[in-house]
Amino acid sequence: MAGRPVNDRPRLVCASANPDKVAEMEAILAGVVELIPRPGQVPDVVEDADTLEGNARLKAVAICEATGSAAVADDTGLEVAALGGAPGVHSARYAGEASSYADNRAKLLAELRGAADRSARFRTCVVVCAPDGTEVVVEGVCDGTISATERGDRGFGYDSVFQPVDGDGRTFAEMTDDEKNAISHRGRALRALLAALT
Repeated sequence: MAGRPVNDRPRLVCASANPDKVAEMEAILAGVVELIPRPGQVPDVVEDADTLEGNARLKAVAICEATGSAAVADDTGLEVAALGGAPGVHSARYAGEASSYADNRAKLLAELRGAADRSARFRTCVVVCAPDGTEVVVEGVCDGTISATERGDRGFGYDSVFQPVDGDGRTFAEMTDDEKNAISHRGRALRALLAALT
């Protein structure tokens, strides 16, 4: 499935252009998978699928075709019960196409003001596509709740408002990288990928 370098570690081109995601992927896959940076000349992929898996596949296929190498892509959504599963596939641009992480968090907290049910889950879908057309698809889920206010200054995205059920009451943004990766949606998805590849 994945290209094999001399040291026999799977080699995958990372389709993500988000440096925060790439850093997490590198940390979780370190020592097991050789993650090759996305080539700078490859244009952005339009993520217009209506599912996380669809968007991850669009990115993985595009990078695989552009590089001739096996590529890995993920798409992540925050699914909030009181909002009918929103923002979901639109999590990265919840407050608009050019929205920042802070814009998205502010909109989410405003939408949930006064909500009795603050349960939510993060879901990550990872797709690996190889030049021969084969693919691996895995998923990771982390259940939690949305805090009433932002807490913590680490992480990115919605980390400062997401309290994982498997944690100790802290938000992801209050955890170290290792603590977050041990229980996060992306950590779980990438460990499922490692199991599938090895």
